[in-house]
Amino acid sequence: MSQLKDKIAVVTGASRGIGRGIALELANRGATVVVNYNSSADAANEVVETIKSNGGEALAVQADVADETQAANLIKATTAAYGRIDILVNNAGTTRDNVIMMMKPEDFDFVLRTNLRSAWLCAKAAIRAMMRKRYGRIINITSISGIMGNAGQSNYSASKAGLIGLTKSLAREVAARNITVNAVAPGFVLTDLTKDLPEDVTNQLNEHIPLGRWGTIEDVAYATAFLASDEAAYITGHVLVVDGGMAM
Repeated sequence: MSQLKDKIAVVTGASRGIGRGIALELANRGATVVVNYNSSADAANEVVETIKSNGGEALAVQADVADETQAANLIKATTAAYGRIDILVNNAGTTRDNVIMMMKPEDFDFVLRTNLRSAWLCAKAAIRAMMRKRYGRIINITSISGIMGNAGQSNYSASKAGLIGLTKSLAREVAARNITVNAVAPGFVLTDLTKDLPEDVTNQLNEHIPLGRWGTIEDVAYATAFLASDEAAYITGHVLVVDGGMAM
């Protein structure tokens, strides 16, 4: 597949999980991928080596994308290495779950900073470069928690709902420059963090999913790659829900 041949993509939080899957899929479709990480250097380098071993091109760049200077430097490093940025996938995220009566304000702030502020900062830096080329694809990885809410995740759900608002607002701002901004909202996805859940818990959750199974990392990666492609050129401000029908 070569739908993204000659495209330059940045994926934040790409050293593991969904971010890793997205980076690999974009590379599989021909994109050169900048693999952003904050602290997992070995894991990020493994992603780069996997891409290169499959004939692709990739570069690992460390940055805490919730920091204004570091987010800007990530985009600068990309344009310095490859001359431009065509695709930005804002995937970096975290959780600090608790019921509101037990949640500390610093846990609320940390999740909003990591999940929402980082996307805003990276988009701001990337859009400057994209506007000069009059081309760009921005995809924000949100969640059905931002659509439905989730008990014990008031901070996480607020951050993911904020990403949806950010997506729609930016889509209106930059459409005239041939830049699209969309979001992917995964439901329950099997990752290293969730694969060891007890079978009874998994079965109970499956009862709420019309398709009867959890999503895979690949399910999310395929949706993201589509929105990054020229085939999605007339789609902007959209939230593509990848949840097996759970939130419909």
